[in-house]
Amino acid sequence: MKAVELAKAYDPKEFEDRVYAAWQAEGHFAPVAPNGKKPFVMVMPPPNVTGVLHMGHGLNNAMPDILMRFHRMCGEPTLWVPGTDHAGIATQHVVEKKLRAKGIDRRELGREKFVEETWKVANEHHDIIKKQLEKIGSSCDWSRERFTLDDGLSKAVRDVFVTLYERGLVYKGEYLVNWCPSCGTALSDDEVEHADEAGAMYHIRYEIVDPPAGGPKYIEIATTRPETLLGDTAVAYHPDDERYTSLAGAMLRLPLTDRTIPMIADAYVDRAFGTGLVKITPAHDPNDFEVGRRHDLPRVNILNPDGTMNDNCPAKYRGLKAKDARGLVVEDLEALGLFIKKEAITHAVGHCYRCHTVVEPFLSKQWFVKMRPLADKALAAWRAGEIRFYPQRWENTYENWLTNIRDWCISRQLWWGHRIPAWHCAHCGKTVVAREDPLECPFCKSTELTQDEDVLDTWFSSWLWPFSTLGWPSETADFRKFYPTTTLLTGFDIIFFWVARMIMAGLEFTGQVPFRDVCMTTLVRDKQGRKMSKSLGNGLDPLEIVDEFGADALKFTLAFLYTSTQDILINKDDFKLGSKFANKVWNASRYILMNLEGREFVAEPALNDVDRWIYQRLNSAAVQIREALASYRFNDAAGAAYEYFWNDFCDWYVEATKLSTRSDDAAEKDRAVTVLLSVLEESLALLHPFLPFVTEEIYGKLPNASGRLIARPYPEDLASRRDLALDADFVALKELVTIVRSLRSEFGIAPEKKLRVAVRFDDGFGGAEFFARNAGLVALLAGASGVEFAAAKPSGALALAGRGFEAYVFAREAVDASQLAARFSKEVEKERQYVTRTQAKLGNEAFVASAPADVVEKERQKLKDAEVRAAKLEKYLADLA
Repeated sequence: MKAVELAKAYDPKEFEDRVYAAWQAEGHFAPVAPNGKKPFVMVMPPPNVTGVLHMGHGLNNAMPDILMRFHRMCGEPTLWVPGTDHAGIATQHVVEKKLRAKGIDRRELGREKFVEETWKVANEHHDIIKKQLEKIGSSCDWSRERFTLDDGLSKAVRDVFVTLYERGLVYKGEYLVNWCPSCGTALSDDEVEHADEAGAMYHIRYEIVDPPAGGPKYIEIATTRPETLLGDTAVAYHPDDERYTSLAGAMLRLPLTDRTIPMIADAYVDRAFGTGLVKITPAHDPNDFEVGRRHDLPRVNILNPDGTMNDNCPAKYRGLKAKDARGLVVEDLEALGLFIKKEAITHAVGHCYRCHTVVEPFLSKQWFVKMRPLADKALAAWRAGEIRFYPQRWENTYENWLTNIRDWCISRQLWWGHRIPAWHCAHCGKTVVAREDPLECPFCKSTELTQDEDVLDTWFSSWLWPFSTLGWPSETADFRKFYPTTTLLTGFDIIFFWVARMIMAGLEFTGQVPFRDVCMTTLVRDKQGRKMSKSLGNGLDPLEIVDEFGADALKFTLAFLYTSTQDILINKDDFKLGSKFANKVWNASRYILMNLEGREFVAEPALNDVDRWIYQRLNSAAVQIREALASYRFNDAAGAAYEYFWNDFCDWYVEATKLSTRSDDAAEKDRAVTVLLSVLEESLALLHPFLPFVTEEIYGKLPNASGRLIARPYPEDLASRRDLALDADFVALKELVTIVRSLRSEFGIAPEKKLRVAVRFDDGFGGAEFFARNAGLVALLAGASGVEFAAAKPSGALALAGRGFEAYVFAREAVDASQLAARFSKEVEKERQYVTRTQAKLGNEAFVASAPADVVEKERQKLKDAEVRAAKLEKYLADLA
């Protein structure tokens, strides 16, 4: 064999793009032909075509890529479907903002031209996102890429809307919806983000018309939004509240208007809260809306779609923003003597999840999906064990949301999105819902049909993603082969928006759950636990990380730090972890490949103890990784890969092989190098899902490698490699070597200075024969001139206890004993002084009571460490004497 030259410095920029292009060109991301194994299928949570990927996308694409590469190497037909989401509100918001910067209003531009402009933005961002996903190494099948507005998915969306309408599950009605005045559209309940804000509770008097003799002339109500009193149509009290039963049927003068409203009794009212009276505004509060329906109250809408006061209000308030009208209403109430007081409070305020404008309850006609029948099926499937959540605690959230689900408002007052396939007939007034654009009204044959102006909620296309991307509603080959998918991995923050709805859609339209496992990831935050954002300047761009450290560093670091229970707190420097590991793989491989010169390949090399041990460790690591990935414990899987390669392979095995590779026996050198190459090849396969680029690049340099590492089998659990007894022997060997190395470091003995070492085994120790067989290996690793076996402690040696043995090191032969004793004496004194100070600190009850628990625990640990070190140094002094 000839030596193989790897570049001296690990530089991922030199090969990552080239390697990815080769994978794509050779078709490695497409599923292999059916081979009897169950396919492993995932759909990518489609990024919005509104911007670029952030670190959350990095996490939610790096982890699936690990799964994909692992299952692909296990020989399973593996499919990862990529795609992007048209993101209705978000994308329209971005385009409108761009147009406004040019002084253009979308209404002036018109719907058709605005949609054209939006397609340009969507295509531009799609191209950026695709390049980013390629750059971070996503091994998805780009030949199957989908977009929520492409023709196939649009057909599926229309089919579903019509089917639900035909089943009586889609309806249109006037209801109170969440309204964003800025986006000018309705929002579903899940698209409203609530945040606690400082506010006020306003106490107001309403005058009683014809008050009873000797009774009160006014009643008192409290509200956080006094401007909405202009839309009041009643004041309610609890039917059992004796304070107000005498006012049953009484009329009240509505302040600032010329209207009167009734006092009504309704069990909705909490008697114990405030005055026990509630103003009822059916057009601007969801609870009031329900009360209004029960009592047949009129609904007085006081807002325009842009959030300004409308013509149902007195003239002086018209055109004002609701917040501005609030101040004026309070001033006018004060002038009339109807304002009592204002109290500062903190309350939850709903905001649009996209533009963060305060959301208004708004009365309008919208399209809805009846969710109860769909939710019941999704709950039943989960209870039957058809869906598993990782971690399991998310099952409670899933169950709670589906149990308390409300109908889904699916219409949006936007231009970008799937137009609702409903037409109004001007002649007969009926609504036509159809899969194809109708040429005439099926009821009266009129051609005067006008399509509904609204579009569907973005999530109405996303909830079909697991099966619409595979060709449904057509019975395509992909749909038959790859549906249901296997696993969904996504952020916990869209469990309502997306996860639960996909399960409902899958059951309703395909009769099957769309995936078996749901892995909920946490958020990626900065080191202070803050959400990453442009405004805070703490965001991390995945591409910047790739540019500086490489794609492998990004993937491995995120996997290593992954946790299913807590948010990942990370900064740029953390990615050095992955970079250093990839660099270690590079340098270890470089060392091995540089030493091939003149060696001959051995067809069936015999294995010595150290070879059998590393295969046992490789086998154990493969088992740990397989088990961890089966339950989506990416950190445990990455940790097992790291521990094996860095510690077992590099620190011990590669060092141990030097006994053979530096031998004068050419045949032994050939045997050792052959085994070393074989172990390296399997080790690269073990690491590939976590470090795909560097392992593929190195694999291509191996003398006997064929094909690509991406297509190589993953190391299996082989019974022939399991050897727990040998593993236990090596634990003892490593402990002995570590003890000697530690003493060498403690005594300041130079590495080149050979130490004389002896060892005595306890009765019943089972590794004596192993140690006798591998005395030369122990000497090599410990830097010893040799290893003797003793029945008792030799004179002049330092005794060091191990598990099952006692090591004796003749350290006096390698040091100036008097100088060393003087140094150790000073260090003992220093440690004892520290112990005294720390004991006093911990004995101070005030310190222990006031200091944080972690600080106290650290002090206790430092005390314990100091006591151990002092005791060890005192033992050294005794032995030196």
